[in-house]
Amino acid sequence: MTTLNVRIEENLKEKAGKTLSDIGLDMSTAIKMFLCQVVTDKGLPFTPSKNSVILRARWDKQASEALKHGKSYKTGKEVLADLL
Repeated sequence: MTTLNVRIEENLKEKAGKTLSDIGLDMSTAIKMFLCQVVTDKGLPFTPSKNSVILRARWDKQASEALKHGKSYKTGKEVLADLL
């Protein structure tokens, strides 16, 4: 096991922490999930974009697919266990 230190703005950390908490994840679990997905995808698990129309269309498509075919989890630990 190792430690990862990341420097980010305090406001961003607080907002991200609140958002993650609202979906049952802590910061550490969310970052582990992100890094696992980076390894699985062999790159970023998303395509960076600032175009709000493209982002919304992509979000709507992914949300629809997840609702139809996605798995359901009760905790972040269940998600992480499934990724590993």
